[in-house]
Amino acid sequence: MFNKLHKVVTQELLDRVQSGEASTADIKAACDWLKSNDITGIALPKNSLGKLANIIPDIDPELVRSRVSRY
Repeated sequence: MFNKLHKVVTQELLDRVQSGEASTADIKAACDWLKSNDITGIALPKNSLGKLANIIPDIDPELVRSRVSRY
């Protein structure tokens, strides 16, 4: 029964995301589902994870610390 439920939940999340009509909550649920099932990926320059990683700016920890300490 667990395997059936797991498959149904996975397929439902996949269908929502692939349809292009997934809400923010659907995408978060899909991310949480992947995380809770220990699904990880490797960011390569040409795969989707790599492309996502490339648009996230690098963060300078010292700059963040200095700006946070102002408050």
